[in-house]
Amino acid sequence: MDEQKNQNLLIRRIDSWIAAMERLRLSDYVRYVDDRKRMFWTNFWGGVARGVGMAVGFTILGALLVLLLQDLARRNLPLIGDALAEIVRVVQRQME
Repeated sequence: MDEQKNQNLLIRRIDSWIAAMERLRLSDYVRYVDDRKRMFWTNFWGGVARGVGMAVGFTILGALLVLLLQDLARRNLPLIGDALAEIVRVVQRQME
């Protein structure tokens, strides 16, 4: 009787492992990794999207920084205002 219970327990564990492996979709992943062309294009377009996202984000943050510096320069803060005004002038010359 104990042997029968052990076999049933073993069968249930194996079934649960098989179900877990199916949920992982390991076969799909192996097929994806084996298809080098598909993997290349997926990674290529992912890299392009990340690069464009960083460029757009950096541009927005840079524009906000320039606007902030212009505002601080307009307020004529002592000592800081002259340095910021010079930085803003340099940035504006570079943008033209």
